[in-house]
Amino acid sequence: MADETNIPEAGAEGQAPAAPAAPVAPQAPQAPYARNDRGHGQGRGQGRGRRKPDENSFGGQGGEELVEKVVFINRSAKVVKGGRRFNFSALVVVGDKKGRVGVGLGKAGEVADAIRKGGESARNAMVPVSLKDATIPHEVFSHYCGAKVLLRPASPGTGIIAGKTVRAVLESAGVKDILSKSLGSKNAANVVKATLNALLSLRLREEIYKSRGLEIRKREAVAPAAA
Repeated sequence: MADETNIPEAGAEGQAPAAPAAPVAPQAPQAPYARNDRGHGQGRGQGRGRRKPDENSFGGQGGEELVEKVVFINRSAKVVKGGRRFNFSALVVVGDKKGRVGVGLGKAGEVADAIRKGGESARNAMVPVSLKDATIPHEVFSHYCGAKVLLRPASPGTGIIAGKTVRAVLESAGVKDILSKSLGSKNAANVVKATLNALLSLRLREEIYKSRGLEIRKREAVAPAAA
């Protein structure tokens, strides 16, 4: 019987080299993180996220770029047998910064769903407003319930002098130079609607003349009198 103590170990001197390891097949790339309309993550993470109130840009119909601004998010609670049930409402302003703006209110059990519904409602309710270059053609005063908004045209380079609620509507409409004052109620929904009513009441000079059946006469240059 052979002595087991004299058996060389694997890979020692005098033995054949070990066979090379088989190549490892490359792993398929993982699917990128995706997110559905309800705000649930698909792929890596599988978590539930909420959109933060901010400004988002996305493509609209006809290739136009729309800007979405979340003005206000409200949370309400309903007491039921099992505890409290929360519901969210989001006030969203959408515009193309070229004279079209809309306001929408979305309600849902999740913040992301409320913002999505508010954005869809605002896009469907977009209306054109009359602007003169980067400002408004004339001064206008409007009110909605207890909110009162005063808008005045400003010279180029002034910027938007307004609060965050009024500013969201003016920037979405494409106004760059304007003076404003918000009076009365500070309710975000009423202030937004008062600002929108003020923009809708604007009329250009050409529109006024056309409604009255008049023609705009161009001023003729007067030659200076000879000395």
